[in-house]
Amino acid sequence: MSQSLVNAIIAMREEDALKITKELIEQGTDPFEVLATCGTAMETIGDRFEKGEAFIPELILAGEMLKQITDFLKPLLGDGKQAGDALGTFVLGTVEGDIHDIAKDIVAFVLEINGFNVVDLGVDVPPAKFVETVKETGAKIVGLSGFLTMAYEPMKLTVEALKDAGLDDVKVIIGGGQVDDQIREYTGADAFGTDAMTAVKYAKQWN
Repeated sequence: MSQSLVNAIIAMREEDALKITKELIEQGTDPFEVLATCGTAMETIGDRFEKGEAFIPELILAGEMLKQITDFLKPLLGDGKQAGDALGTFVLGTVEGDIHDIAKDIVAFVLEINGFNVVDLGVDVPPAKFVETVKETGAKIVGLSGFLTMAYEPMKLTVEALKDAGLDDVKVIIGGGQVDDQIREYTGADAFGTDAMTAVKYAKQWN
């Protein structure tokens, strides 16, 4: 992990962050490792936000920096998907009450280049919308994203809503912020992910 990139993003040094990213790639660093490093920086910013040490403008700027970095990295990550050969359908969204989409967008992108059809519901998605979309698409995997601790309860309610709708065979993975196995157990999800590639790993196992 590049601590210099983490520091640049946390300090909101936009030009430095992109410059360091380009230097890392030139040095042969795996693009996915760069994405993981960005994820680490965003976790720190999210933690500061919850403690009142960072504010909405900083979250927005961090998101803009991350978009620039991912736009630069996309051509280097390849495209594992071709029309008509999707490995499966993955319903993804940021849960109700949370409007952060940075981590979710990275997961969606990485899933797509690994051959999955991603139905991205966006942010602030109520449990009923997840249920409705799973029924419409026949998806067997749902990803719930949440950047703040307040997202844990909506995650739990969404898992319960899927089960109440008789969708017991649908696998659920949660991610974002400080999600860990304790939160996974609380929400009733099948797995948790700390980065986009973890979502890909489980999606391939469950498909």
